[in-house]
Amino acid sequence: MSESYDEIMQLLCDRLSSMTNSSVQVTADTNLISQLSIDSIKLLNLIMEIEDTFDVSIPINALADVQTVRQLADLVQKIKSAS
Repeated sequence: MSESYDEIMQLLCDRLSSMTNSSVQVTADTNLISQLSIDSIKLLNLIMEIEDTFDVSIPINALADVQTVRQLADLVQKIKSAS
């Protein structure tokens, strides 16, 4: 299954919306930490879901610079394209 960038973004936004109890509307520019309060446990759960959904392996160190939903989608797209 080959997801487009828009599909990846939509799946991430949907999943993040359901995983946080925040009233913040999740968009591409939503900050994962300051706006959604994603902690390390939630982040690891999200990464495992992303890996299962998109059949990719995301190195933990690749997440160091990821702050927004868009950056996370870019990372997933980049890893999918390389595999």
